[in-house]
Parts: sequence; C-alpha cells; structure tokens
Amino acid sequence: MRGWWQEISGLVLPVACGGCGVPRTPLCERCAYELYGSAARRARPVPEPAGLPVVHAAAPYADAVRAVLLAHKERGALGLARPLGVALAGAVRAAVPPATRETGPLLLVPVPSARRAVRARGHDAARRIARAAAGELRRTGTEARALPVLRQWREVADQSGLTARERARNLAGALRVAGGAGRLLEGGRVVLVDDLMTTGASLAEAARALTEAQRVEFSGFAQLNAAVVAAPPFSFEINRN
Repeated sequence: MRGWWQEISGLVLPVACGGCGVPRTPLCERCAYELYGSAARRARPVPEPAGLPVVHAAAPYADAVRAVLLAHKERGALGLARPLGVALAGAVRAAVPPATRETGPLLLVPVPSARRAVRARGHDAARRIARAAAGELRRTGTEARALPVLRQWREVADQSGLTARERARNLAGALRVAGGAGRLLEGGRVVLVDDLMTTGASLAEAARALTEAQRVEFSGFAQLNAAVVAAPPFSFEINRN
C-alpha cells in the first residue's frame, strides 16, 4: 500500500525540488547540474577495504546531491529515480569506457538493501536507480539491463554509526548470488551499482559474492567494475597510483 501511494502522490500533490526545495519542479536545473552536470570520477574510500573494485562516482555526497538521495531513499520521492539514474549511467560509462567494453550488454547489478530497510521504506532505492540507469543507457545507445541477482542471506546490523572496520565485519559473508542466477551474468560486462558509497564495505562484499559465484557457477567477467551516484567528497581528493 505504501509503495502504491508513493507512486501516485507525486501526480496529485504539489512538488518541490528534492535538492533545494524550490517549488513546482521535482529537480531544478541547478541541483540537476550538481547531480550529473560534471564528469564522473574515480572515488576511493580511506581506508580502502580489501576486494573493493575500481569505483566511479557521479558526484560528491554533499548539499543538493545528499538531499536528493535522501529524498528518494528515505522520503519516498520516487520521481527522483530518473535523474538519479541519469547520474548513475554517467558513472557506469566512466567505469566502463567504450574502448574497454567487451561484446555484450552492460549488466548493472545493484547492491541490495537490508530487508528490514526495504520494508520500512517501501522500496529498494538501489534497485530502482539501477533500472533507471539501464534505461538511460539504452536511450543513449548502450545495450544495458539491470540484474538484481544479489541477496542478503542473513540479517545485518544497522550500518549507521559503525566504523569502516565494523561495517566490513558486519557485512562479511552477508551476500550471495541467487541460485541459478549465474547464467544471467554470462555474455556481458558486469558493473556493481549503488546509490552511495561511504566506506566501500557493501561494494566489497558484493564483489566477493559475485566473484565466488563466478568460480562456482559460470565463466564470466574478466574484470569487475563499480559505479555509484555519490561518494564522500574526500573520496575524490586523494590520487594514489
């Protein structure tokens, strides 16, 4: 019921920009530029968890971008999924530039949210944005699809307030690829996607689960990349070779 109400509420209630609150638009031009007006860049958390793939992010997690992500995830502003998908699509293009793409579509695998969080919010934010990003990539000439094949097979603690090390311990071994889903990942370039990277623990655990499934179920990706809508500003400031 909550999801149905969220879907139609934007059609019947006054809207305001999810980034700055200016009325009569779900996202103003200024906030849209903050979200996807600049080229996506590599982002690296500090400390960088073991097993983290190369991550590209569309924007720093601050100000309007932070407000838009929270409005979509926590306040049910589902109309923001499309511009967030545009931002994520830009990060995916940066993560897998044309010269390095293998034959086959881009396969966007979203990092799943905790089951209780999905129940509380009424939707899975990363999955919704992944679908929007795949649609944006197809619209602009790149074959792509979203494949939500990762599952949480055990409950994890709320990540809020945990340190990077505590988050890594909390998530260790928590994800698996759904049974029989490995064959869906063959024949394309797999890109892990999420709305936000903070410590990188979720992406590292997702990469572990996908790599383990690859060894057991299928022969697939030669390289695993990741893309997110946003990352903390300091993630862009350190360039380590």
